Amino acid sequence: MSDTPPELPRKLTAPDPGWTASADVVVVGSGIAGLSTALRYTELAPHGRVVLVTKDLLATGSTRWAQGGIAAVTDPADAPLSHMVDTVVAGRELCDPAAVRTLVTAGPDALRWLVERGTAFDRSADGNLDLTREGGHRARRIAHAGGDATGAEIERALIHAVTDDPRIEVIEHAFAPDLLTARPAGAGGRPSAAGVTVHVIGEGERGGVGRVRARAVVLATGGIGQAFASTTNPEVSTGDGLALGLRAGAVAEDLEFVQFHPTVLWLGAQARGQQPLISEAVRGEGAFLVDTEGRRFMSDRHELGDLAPRDVVAKGAAEAMARTGADHVLLDGRHFGARMWEERFPTILAACRKHGIDPVTDLVPVAPAAHYASGGLRTDLRGRCGISGLYAVGEVARTGVHGANRLASNSLLESVVFAHHAAEDLAERTAADSADSAEPLPTSPAAAAPEGRPGLVAPANVARIRTVMSRCAGVVREEAGLRAALAELAEIAEDPANGGAVPGTAAWEATNLLTVAATLVHAALLRVRADADADAAGASGPAAALPARLNVRVALGGRHELAPAESDPLSGPLEKELEGAARSGGHAGGGAAGVLDRVRTALSEDLSLPGGESGTGVDTTSVATIPAGQIRTADVVARADGVVAGLPVAELVFAAVTGGVFEVERRAADGDRVAAGDVLMSVTARTRDLLTAERTALNLLTHLSGIATATAAWVEAVAGTGARVRDSRKTHAGLRALEKYAVRCGGGANHRFGLADAALIKDNHVLAAGGVAEAVRAVRAAFPDLPLEVEVDRIDQIEPALSAGAEEILLDNFTAGRLREAVALTAGRARLEASGGLQLSEAASVAATGVDFLAVGGLTHSSPALDIALDLRDIR
Repeated sequence: MSDTPPELPRKLTAPDPGWTASADVVVVGSGIAGLSTALRYTELAPHGRVVLVTKDLLATGSTRWAQGGIAAVTDPADAPLSHMVDTVVAGRELCDPAAVRTLVTAGPDALRWLVERGTAFDRSADGNLDLTREGGHRARRIAHAGGDATGAEIERALIHAVTDDPRIEVIEHAFAPDLLTARPAGAGGRPSAAGVTVHVIGEGERGGVGRVRARAVVLATGGIGQAFASTTNPEVSTGDGLALGLRAGAVAEDLEFVQFHPTVLWLGAQARGQQPLISEAVRGEGAFLVDTEGRRFMSDRHELGDLAPRDVVAKGAAEAMARTGADHVLLDGRHFGARMWEERFPTILAACRKHGIDPVTDLVPVAPAAHYASGGLRTDLRGRCGISGLYAVGEVARTGVHGANRLASNSLLESVVFAHHAAEDLAERTAADSADSAEPLPTSPAAAAPEGRPGLVAPANVARIRTVMSRCAGVVREEAGLRAALAELAEIAEDPANGGAVPGTAAWEATNLLTVAATLVHAALLRVRADADADAAGASGPAAALPARLNVRVALGGRHELAPAESDPLSGPLEKELEGAARSGGHAGGGAAGVLDRVRTALSEDLSLPGGESGTGVDTTSVATIPAGQIRTADVVARADGVVAGLPVAELVFAAVTGGVFEVERRAADGDRVAAGDVLMSVTARTRDLLTAERTALNLLTHLSGIATATAAWVEAVAGTGARVRDSRKTHAGLRALEKYAVRCGGGANHRFGLADAALIKDNHVLAAGGVAEAVRAVRAAFPDLPLEVEVDRIDQIEPALSAGAEEILLDNFTAGRLREAVALTAGRARLEASGGLQLSEAASVAATGVDFLAVGGLTHSSPALDIALDLRDIR
């Protein structure tokens, strides 16, 4: 069997376009993501025009089926970091921390924007939002509307706003087969998105295939649920935008992570297509799952029980079904009573009663079904897909928020937050385009989609695709099954019946479903192998120290990449701080990346297994004693007076261990004098991560602060003399740049970094060269531009060194009297350093001789650590 996907059409067979429309932006899809993008764009671009095309009616997308609600931190007792932790835990540590931070911090404003656009969320008696809780959330932060009709209410409000906006043109019953591209003038320019082909079904002058030309294209086409036999997704969710982006050359990421909702109403073994969803909010209000033998199978499976993340509950249900031989489990909400069901969950109650089940008195049969695509077209935080002018928002996009499993009710929030970010970028882009050109659109025709064989898949093959996907790529996946799925999908791709497929919506959807299915199975096969390799290596530790977790990126043609999960501890101001810390006397010392390498080495040493296997263990005590989702704040506190150095390094340790899921507040700066009891910095994160990071962070911070404190004492001792205190190369392996930085924090100066950045002639060099002058001349001949220093231990060696061109003379073990004599002899012709056996008690008298520097090798080598501790405080 082949392990790569079959060859797939790179362009859908379709009639030539017969009409043309134009706009600044074309948005494909009319769910919450597409509507929000269009509205926010026209708010930001006063003259911008949007064409919004939707495959059916405006209101037929997935948004209206969203029952539970939208997650955002609005309760003062809650915190964005708590939302972030819940998201990352649900996503199995494969989320992009930057994307999650964007989501949770922008969430409240996104919710307010929806309210301002007319969304009527449910309110409690005091007028505040009536918040509920769902699976994976450790706080009540879910806003809902109409009890369990949140999506329908949001959609109603946004559709009303869109239809009232004269600069947004809506084309319904419009299928977008492929992307239009334009190549900029000049050889070698990369194609950019220039619109889409559109097939309008029904009456009107735009009937048939046409083109909508635009400066930018936004894909907001929703999910891929119809690739499976049983799904919560509506009929329109056939992966059209994902397939279009793949054909255009975009990359998909995390595509294998399809979320199977654990509580979908079970309508019998033969049920196919869209199935009624029983919202997570039902369990959030206290309903629970049992198997057909009455056992609560989630109670001992996860600390959150029935409110565990969806992938955990779905697998629990699958195992319960396998154990009992049943094809469903049961949801028990009978204790709610009729009033609770009627007021809080009227939509769900009606759906159940429609199928002969009354949740007020009956156990509700449920089973997992394909629900949400956690991955999709890879985008940055502004929705850009890597192809100029092409954007993706909503379920079709992979922003990095969801990782391996979406946290309940994050999808609506993600759609609004990243739609707004995309709209901001679009407004900037189209404004720049307008400024560069008097024409609103390029006058040359848009090129065809990227070269490749056109083709279609016969609609009759759709049932076969869905059967393969549900059988082999469902809740439980194995390598053998995935390889068999690829083989069968390859057979479908080569089915002779495909040659007779007639261009139209049915064949285009079938082709898109095969494209999505084959690419997804390929990604899933890569994931299974990557996870197996990680398990074989024993990679099970915290995010920080172990780079074993990978994201799978795939593109058409079998191209793929296994990339480290996006958790870059070096970002923003911290990276700049560390670059400065690592730079000693103009020497980079490995820069910020070098500091990160040292931190990771230290963490790997702390997390080693017996026998010396590096970096594969866990903090066993913390894992055993602390719940995974517990969050606390830790204060880094000085226990003694001194000068602090290394706060950016300590922060880097916490950033690495937490995978970026933390908040830090600095109370001091490097170089500050601190007193016993002063809080230097406060870090809020998962408690496990704080304690895992503690020793490495404190080791570095106490050591560097000890150097800074000792240096400050020497600097204070020589104050007023004009002499400066400096270090030597007596440093600890791998820490030279940081130790020299700590000297600077204490007010000292750095001597040379290493053997290559300055020449230092010592007694053995003199002996080997045949004299001081000979050694100096040899160095000058070999390295004429290098700083030159000569170490002498006798007065009579000074003049030959000066005559030969020494710029600096190191006076080794000279008494105070001999130092004064050397100063007089030199008379300013070279800088002088006193070194060798200096004591702090003698510093003032040595400096008073007139030397330029006092070299104190013990500063970096043997300064006592400054006592600093980490104190945990409040649980959140």
